Amino acid sequence: MAQSVIYYPAGISALSIIFATQVINLCNLPADWQIPIAIALAVFLFAVNLLGAKAGGTIQSVSLIAKLIPIILIVAVGLFTKSSNNISLFPITSGTHPDFWSSMGGGLLATMFAFDGWMNVGNLAGEMKKPEKDLSRSIILGLFLITLIYVSISFVFIKELPFHLIPGNQNAASEAAIRIFGDIGGKIVTIGILISVFGAVNGYTMTGPRVSYVLGADDDIVFSKFFAKLTKNSRVPLNAGIVQTIIAIIMIFMGSFDFLTDMLVFVMWIFSMMMFVGVFILRHNEPELDRPYKINFYPIPPIIAMLGGGYIIISTLTRQPTLAFTGIAITLFGLPLYYIHQFNKKKKSL
Repeated sequence: MAQSVIYYPAGISALSIIFATQVINLCNLPADWQIPIAIALAVFLFAVNLLGAKAGGTIQSVSLIAKLIPIILIVAVGLFTKSSNNISLFPITSGTHPDFWSSMGGGLLATMFAFDGWMNVGNLAGEMKKPEKDLSRSIILGLFLITLIYVSISFVFIKELPFHLIPGNQNAASEAAIRIFGDIGGKIVTIGILISVFGAVNGYTMTGPRVSYVLGADDDIVFSKFFAKLTKNSRVPLNAGIVQTIIAIIMIFMGSFDFLTDMLVFVMWIFSMMMFVGVFILRHNEPELDRPYKINFYPIPPIIAMLGGGYIIISTLTRQPTLAFTGIAITLFGLPLYYIHQFNKKKKSL
């Protein structure tokens, strides 16, 4: 339920805002065009995905290639250009912010959004030939490669742009590209970035309704029949997609990219913490249960995960209480709906 109401809609709205920001920067449009462009993108991709999974999948395939091209170009060329900035990774010195730990918590929220996809790899376990081996390997290898890419491109940004121009700058990639390739080359790379973001929004748009649809088809959500409805020809979730798009549009008006992604990460990490705790509960209650997925050095990994997750949650509550309680309120709104639905199911079964 949290994925249907917060995770996917917030992802769509946040990335639609970034897409609109890049379009405005590229075409020199007025700033007040941001919301209309973001809404138009969300609605357009919902309409495209109504044509079927093949249409959405084609967009994903094209955008995957377009996503890699600008990243490779920026990193490959940027690493070998002369820098006008003095770059020193060590020693690490504290800034002027009075609360180092609180500031690091804010930085972690942004980082967790960038690395968020690893948690969804488990959804593919049923389609793997040897998930007990391949699942952990794919997560570890994927995180390693993504870390390498992010560190490399972040280094290029710092190398090309004065550091004070990077925090809060949603056009950092395009500005770095312009410094590396010039105005024309920078704009071409920016177009590649736009296609990449376009594909990312499409991914959320394509995947999200299917979560609500499955809940509806299994009668595990309120208004199950409503959410289980498919289009006649393409057989894709119709009502679930409509609801997701409406929530995403509302969220576009709610706040900035940072607000939406931070709320998304905060809420989902609450559920991640529940999973980490569940590892201990399951091991205690079912000690003889067959466990194809091994946890090496248990219980150290889940303890580290709980410490990290707890830090993210606590720092968000203290540093951004409005954001935190907004996410909690939206999440808690689903509880009475869930219990009402469960009560009605029991009543029907009697």
